[in-house]
Formats: sequence, C-alpha cells, structure tokens
Amino acid sequence: MKSPEPRMTDQEPRMADMVTDTHLVGTDTDTGTRTTTRRPAPPSPSAELRAALGEAGLRARVTDTETGNHVRITPLDPVDARQLARLVRTGTKRALKAARALREICEGYRIDLPGLRVRQGRITLGPVQAEDGARLARLLGAVPPSAGPLDATTVSSMLSHAFAQATTGGTLSVSVRDDAPRTLELGSLDARAARQLIRALQF
Repeated sequence: MKSPEPRMTDQEPRMADMVTDTHLVGTDTDTGTRTTTRRPAPPSPSAELRAALGEAGLRARVTDTETGNHVRITPLDPVDARQLARLVRTGTKRALKAARALREICEGYRIDLPGLRVRQGRITLGPVQAEDGARLARLLGAVPPSAGPLDATTVSSMLSHAFAQATTGGTLSVSVRDDAPRTLELGSLDARAARQLIRALQF
C-alpha cells in the first residue's frame, strides 16, 4: 500500500518561494516569536520595460525571446517611435551632449575614437591607437619618459595618470588589448567626468 504523502502546512515554505524570494527573519518584540517577511522578487527586464513604455503611453508589446536572454519589442507605429526617441534623448541628454563635444575636440586634435558612444547613460571611449593615446596623454599634461616611440603599456600608464590629474582624482580604465598590442581599450565615463575632461582639453 502506498503511504500517503505528507501535507505541507502553512508554516512550511514552498520550494518556489525559497528559490525566488528573499526571506527576512526577525523577532516580534511583542510576542518574542520569530517572524519571516518575504521580499518580492525584482521585476524581469521585459516587465520593467513594458511598465516604462506603458507609463509613457507607448503601445508596444514586450516579450522575452525563446532563449530568455534577450527582450523583443514589437514594431512601433511612427508616432510612438518618435516619442520613444525623444524620451531616450531626454534621459541621456547630458551624456549625449558631452559625448558630442568630446568627439569634436578629439577630432580637432586628430585623436581617433571610433568607439565613442553613449551606453546606459555613460560615455564609452572605446579603442584608441597607442599613438593617439599618447597624444591625448600629452594634451592632459603627461610628460613622456623618452623622446622615442612609446610602447602601449607605457602609454596606458601615462594616460591613466594624466586623466586622474586633469579630472582631480577621476579614474579611467585603460588596458592594452591582447589581440592588438598597439591598441588601447578605454573605459567609460559619467557625464560629470566627461565634462571635466572636455574642460581640460579646451585649455
């Protein structure tokens, strides 16, 4: 005879809750008993985007892809597409303005930053050739250790130090790319650090 399965009581947490929820355990000061409070799991990226579009009055269907690692937005009509573009520009206005100014200044100094773009509210500088990186470091006040050609590692150190000096303690991630020894990979800046860099290059 098959034995009956044990019943789950209200006091026993479900496995799904244990996986998806965060439990906060405390003590009730009035009764002295331990209490458990479940914190709701954060919304998925698709749910968050769906809610944001809905709050903006945009009619778009947002779903997860079959693989679950991408979010799909159904086609928008032209009016909603323009409204979404305006919202994106408004949300990243300062970063876009700083990126545009920084690109123009660097082009004026013949410093090529082909990967300069705004991503998630930050300005990514991207790859730069060692020669252009050395030119940027000199413009920020760096003094080369020698008059001859500089290797990428030396340029990386110069640029990191010069950036910190020019932006009053700011930091910029600079590394040498493994697949291109004469190419540096520059990190990202927030709008404030970008404006400091712009001011330093303007004077």
